[in-house]
Amino acid sequence: MRHEITRRAAGVLALGLGGLATVGQAQAAAPTYRWRNVKVGAGGFIPGIVFSRVEPGLAYARSDMGGAYRFDRGANRWLPLQDSSPLSSDFGVESVAADPVDADVVHMAVGVHRGDPGAMLRSNDRGQTWSRTEVPFRMGGNEDGRGLGERLAIDPNDNRILYFGSRHDGLQRSTDGGRTWSKVDSFPLQGLGLPTGRETHGGLSFVIFDPRSGARGEASRTLFVGVADPHEHALYRSDDAGRTWRPVAGGPRAELSAAKAELDMRGMLYVTCTLGIGPNGVTDGSVWRLDTNTGDWTDITPPRPLGGFMGVAVDHKRPGVIMVSTLNRWQPGDTIWRSTDDGQSWISLREAARHDVSATPFLNWGNDKPDFGWWIAALALDPFDSDRLVYATGATVYQTRNLSAADAGRPTDWKPWVEGIEQTAVITLVSPPVGPHLLTGFGDISGFAHEDLDRSPDLQFTTPVFANTNQIDYAGLAPTVVVRSGTPHEGVGSEGHDGSTLAWSDDAGRSWKPLGRPRPASGATTASPDNPRMDLYRDAPITVSANGSTFVLSTPQTVWSDDRGASWRPCLGLPPLLRPVADRKDPGLFYALDFTTGDWFVSVDEARSFAPVPTRGLPDVSGDRPTWREQAFPLKATPGHDGDLWLVSRSGLFHSRDGGQSFERVDGGLRVEMLDFGKPPAGSPYPALFAIGTQGAVRGVFRSDDKGRSWMRVNDDRHEYGRRYRAIAGDPRVFGRVYVATDGRGVVYGEPA
Repeated sequence: MRHEITRRAAGVLALGLGGLATVGQAQAAAPTYRWRNVKVGAGGFIPGIVFSRVEPGLAYARSDMGGAYRFDRGANRWLPLQDSSPLSSDFGVESVAADPVDADVVHMAVGVHRGDPGAMLRSNDRGQTWSRTEVPFRMGGNEDGRGLGERLAIDPNDNRILYFGSRHDGLQRSTDGGRTWSKVDSFPLQGLGLPTGRETHGGLSFVIFDPRSGARGEASRTLFVGVADPHEHALYRSDDAGRTWRPVAGGPRAELSAAKAELDMRGMLYVTCTLGIGPNGVTDGSVWRLDTNTGDWTDITPPRPLGGFMGVAVDHKRPGVIMVSTLNRWQPGDTIWRSTDDGQSWISLREAARHDVSATPFLNWGNDKPDFGWWIAALALDPFDSDRLVYATGATVYQTRNLSAADAGRPTDWKPWVEGIEQTAVITLVSPPVGPHLLTGFGDISGFAHEDLDRSPDLQFTTPVFANTNQIDYAGLAPTVVVRSGTPHEGVGSEGHDGSTLAWSDDAGRSWKPLGRPRPASGATTASPDNPRMDLYRDAPITVSANGSTFVLSTPQTVWSDDRGASWRPCLGLPPLLRPVADRKDPGLFYALDFTTGDWFVSVDEARSFAPVPTRGLPDVSGDRPTWREQAFPLKATPGHDGDLWLVSRSGLFHSRDGGQSFERVDGGLRVEMLDFGKPPAGSPYPALFAIGTQGAVRGVFRSDDKGRSWMRVNDDRHEYGRRYRAIAGDPRVFGRVYVATDGRGVVYGEPA
């Protein structure tokens, strides 16, 4: 068998594929590219939304790992504010503060994780440009407790003064408009310091100024600071502009965390409390009203099944009108409570709410109608329009324009308020030669077939719905056959959520069928042809032969099926834990690299059996084995060319034209991390190459029209996206078009302008 495979591979070599020269110089001049988002519409967690108090229609939204947005009333859309930043850590926004005096000024506290540098950003042009001050205290923009706040506050009487309630280092203050920061030593809680384990701290959750306590140009005398760490008191107060502090006696019980707060014009402070800092794990909570004039607390908690309360919004035109959101109330589901009498009585908006998600149909999740929402931390009332309430879920932002209808017992009407927001982590991309231009695998929201890049797709990957789609593959000669694998949805048992982790399509990814997984025979304990060893890791990658007839599943013992998963058999001759790659042109050919030993295996019978084939030219590949299910696989087969393979190694980029018998290092001056293929340039039969890589000090998106001998950068300094790139795909039908999966800003695509 080994001799037969070697002879077949030699036949591949004899097909006359041209030689590949290598040069060590990259092309410096970048083409002019236009970059846009592939439209989905939000898709991720928005923990905070802040309206300007001085300009109607101006609002800011912060995400946990996709940066911040400003709503532009003239354009009627959200504008991303950090796409030009190359700093990944700045895309986790811990808090945002719109200046209460100058509508052009906005501040942000940023840092994805406590391991990242924390920074304060300030802008005098509504976030078009930023000044950055790195600070010694760490953030947690994508950690537990990210829905608390707002931690960052600006004195409405003297906007040079800012306070920040940190997670680990107490209360911080700036007196020069956010340029420099120092710790408030007089504040009694100095912080718990950086955690030593995986847990995090809630720290100080919010800062509230009482604008009545000062005159314009003078510091406000009265401030309130919420405490989310376990502590006897939920609230501290200063009446001398922060020089001294005292706990506010009474109020919530000691084990609860103060989550969010709003102060109305009368001096009534409304505080939501949680047992746990969220967004998950909250099991109890309460809502309290503090009369800051007298110091009297009143428990105004709405009816509460299991779960807590987090979002809070008050009507600054109508004293006593308040809204609060539940958190982690999984049965019967989260809601927003509304009171018009200072919390003496409440009505729930959930039951009569009507949601129109036609602009972002994925929010139906394969069901007849969308859920009201979960993880409702962001809740805000437009200070200029008492009928406009907005809230964010774990997947979108909703707004209503008829909030007061609830007071008359009528339904409130909600639509997604997300035009311009693309806040998702994208795991994988495929651009097939037929059907939708793009197939995407997302974290948390399954994935999509994109027929129109400028419209939220109707075709979400359902039947089954995955939580994460980790890998997609299509048949090179029969590209309407597509397979995908992923992580099961938590809602097993609801429509479309059957726990499947494998699916296949025969219409280019427009519709899907669950794919049966191999299961051991009853009572069997060892592997056999009818009982291959099972995947103990539920996200097994899957690939398909070039003609679409054979599926190959990378369980610990790799298996194949030619009956759409009705039965599976082991791939003979292949060591455990290897992941085959299908040749894009020859249906019989599959390849597999053992990253541990460097051995090369080839199948000529559609993965039924493999045999080792001698190979030369490969480096030590032991460090190239993917260790994470969402990591781009380093071995790629070239569309339209049999025996043509590329290996992305830490040692460089390697190319084979003979089915893996030999590899040649291609040094084009780019350290390549991920690779894919696009439409060939004019006059060439060979695809353009697209890569995520580093050239000098710049990590970006690059294209090669000469098989990797030289590269040109195709993104620019205005389109950096934090350099948070997760996958790349070239379009085989549009020359120069490339799709890039980001970690937080959705899918972006560029093409020559």
